[in-house]
Amino acid sequence: MNKAASPDSAAGGPPPVGALLQMRRQALKVSLDELSRRAGVSKSMLSQIERKNANPTVAVLWRLSNALGVSLADFLSVSPPEAAVDVAVTPSHGTPVIKSPDGKCELRILGTIELAGKVEWYELSFQPGGVLASDAHERGAREHLSVVSGSLVVQSGESEKKVRHGETARYAVDVQHAIRNPAKTAAVALLVVEYLSQSPRF
Repeated sequence: MNKAASPDSAAGGPPPVGALLQMRRQALKVSLDELSRRAGVSKSMLSQIERKNANPTVAVLWRLSNALGVSLADFLSVSPPEAAVDVAVTPSHGTPVIKSPDGKCELRILGTIELAGKVEWYELSFQPGGVLASDAHERGAREHLSVVSGSLVVQSGESEKKVRHGETARYAVDVQHAIRNPAKTAAVALLVVEYLSQSPRF
């Protein structure tokens, strides 16, 4: 006698939220602690959801999808991303935002989960005096910074250059590096990070 299909696997049944959450979180190499901080959901609740011991509310799912950088529909989809044939649009409020320690730099994460650790891109906004400093990434990693407005100073190891509106700087980031705005006006830039070994940095 054949076993009955589980509710999650039955046609028309609900998507396996716990399994999808764990899959997308692990794909980004994001710990439960980190996801808890990003989404504002307790670690214990996240653990219960992944173990199928709790059913998240729509509000919690919305927070998790924002924290993971995907739309709510994509988050709940069991189909692989490549199966989609339509144009996927992420709303502005669905784009994850990170603040620098000094609070003067804002990073909007524009890349998708599938490309994490391969190529990532961000929209950067710098207030006057803002500094975005980073330790060395993995060997061979590089950044491409295009200034959209204002000007910024890029430092890679011992080298330092000013990058003006319309210019693009390309530099190694497998050394200590930083981007800063010493000007008295705000600056905006687009940043692309490429990884040689294609392994996530989280």
